Parts: sequence; structure tokens; C-alpha cells
Amino acid sequence: MPRFPRLAAVAPAAVAVGLLAAAPAASDEPVVSNPRVIAHFDLARGQTPENIVAERGGSVDVSFAFAAQVARVTRERRVRVLANLPVEDHPRTPLMNSAVAQGLARAHDGTLYVNYATGTGKTGVWRIPAGGGTPEQIAQLPSDGLPNGLALDERHGVLYAADSALGTVWRIPVSGGTPTAWAKGTALSGLPAPASGFGANGIKVHQDAVWVTNTDRATLLRIPVRKDGSAGAVGTRATGLTGVDDFVFPGHSDVVLAALGTSNEIVLVGTDGTHSRVLGVQDGLSNPTSLAVSGRDVHVADAAYLTQRDPNLLKARLRAHFARS
Repeated sequence: MPRFPRLAAVAPAAVAVGLLAAAPAASDEPVVSNPRVIAHFDLARGQTPENIVAERGGSVDVSFAFAAQVARVTRERRVRVLANLPVEDHPRTPLMNSAVAQGLARAHDGTLYVNYATGTGKTGVWRIPAGGGTPEQIAQLPSDGLPNGLALDERHGVLYAADSALGTVWRIPVSGGTPTAWAKGTALSGLPAPASGFGANGIKVHQDAVWVTNTDRATLLRIPVRKDGSAGAVGTRATGLTGVDDFVFPGHSDVVLAALGTSNEIVLVGTDGTHSRVLGVQDGLSNPTSLAVSGRDVHVADAAYLTQRDPNLLKARLRAHFARS
């Protein structure tokens, strides 16, 4: 959730041509089509959707950053609060100064995990029962950090949290316990002022690796997971993603859909690192933060951090050959 410092440039036509060459061949159908806003949120109530996960049956769950809530948006477009994180009267959150609900992850049984950043002992990973209920803190993270994106690897029973302030990826047992600084270094760190200070941001587990965006450095990174669970060398898979926040793998390949908040764009990032816009402000975007894919449905959360206008949930249709089976 960065305070974006500048607008991204529009990718030139040559980049789009290169991206199509890097993606699987398909029909003339656009990568993403039929975008429409399906829910509007209340900025005055802190309903700024920071992260999003898909539920079964077409619903989605979102973390409302400044409301410190996790809510469900049903197929009927009703918004139901699943959990309220505990109030922090004196937040000292780095880069933010407010208590904020951040990254969200969902287990197969419906259990939700959310990052909460307060600058106090409440900073860490919180677990929410399937269907909603009282959240429980399962891991405490450093109070001088800003745990942002969150990813779940159920196969190995661990969570990964991207810390934007400390430039660190934390590894946490899904059962709870002491976090490990799994990966850190320059590639994951933010830049000094006048940059935003936001380093590691969005995070996903994909193909035996942890993928991370770095907002200040405008990069998409890949960190292999070694057989012993330790982190391999950080590799850069894409650059020039100005204002990048969260991202998603729409299929089984390494092609990515990424949210560029400053320029109000969703871009498709090919396996060769080139990218092109697939959604823009004309489609209803208002500082997009994150995406979720379920079948051929693409949901985009718009937090309106900069526009201060119309935080919303957008839904679009994904080209068939990208969709997961």
C-alpha cells in the first residue's frame, strides 16, 4: 500500500508486440474483457480494499486497510464484515502511521490469514475462522516493520509475508510461532526519500518459488525455494513496473497480471519481462492494489489511495487459455 511518488509511463506498442510473442498463442479475444464495477465502498469508513482472495461460489474476501477489517463481497454484491482486527489506539506503523489490515491469504478449508500492521505488539499475522469470527494473532512480526503481502504454501505448512519497511520476506509456520527472516537484501528493500520507502510488497507462491514485487524498484522478483526450505538467490523477472503493488498468476505458466496503482493500470507481464496494459482508468480502476482469479473471473480491488474517489471492486473476464482448470 505505497504512497506512490510518480505516474507510470504507458508501455509502447513495441512492448505489447513482444508480450504477445512471450504469451501462448490464442484467438483475437482480448486477454481481459467485459470489465465492470460490481461493488462500491465507503472511503469515509476506511473501506480501502488492500488485498483480495477468491472464495468458492463467486464471492471474494477483501482486507479493508484503514477500517482494519476483513469483509466478504457476495455474488449478490452484498458486503459482510467477517472480522474486526483489535483497535490500536496509538499506532506507530512505519510508512503509514495508521493501523492497517494488509495481505490476505485463504486456506482450502476457508480459514483466512491477514497481516496487521500497527507499529506495536499487534503487528503480525492473524487467523480468522472460516466464515468469519474473532481473529487470533498467530505470529508477531517486528513493530518497526510493515508486513504487506501475504502468501500461503499449504503443502509445506508455511506463510510468507513481504515486509515493505524492512525489505524482508518472513516465513511463518501456518500453525503459528516464531517467524524466520527467510529472504532479505537490496533487491527487496525500498529506496530512500524522495521515493516512497516501500520495498517488498505483493507476494505469491508459484512453481517452487516465492515471487515478490518491489514497489520502489518497480520490479517483479523470483526467489527459489530450496529442498531444505531455505531461500535461493533472488532473480529479477521484470522491470519498469512503476507503482507495482500486488499481482496474480492467471494460469499455470509464469505469465502475471499485476496492479500498477499510480497509473491506474492492470498489466500483463510476459515470461520475457515485457508488459502491456489490459485494463485502465476508463474501465473503472481507481488505484488498483490487488487481483484474484477464479476460473475465468478476474477481480480487482481498487483502494483509491491517490484518487480519493470510488474505492471499488471490479470484475472482468479472462481469456480462456489463461484460466486455471
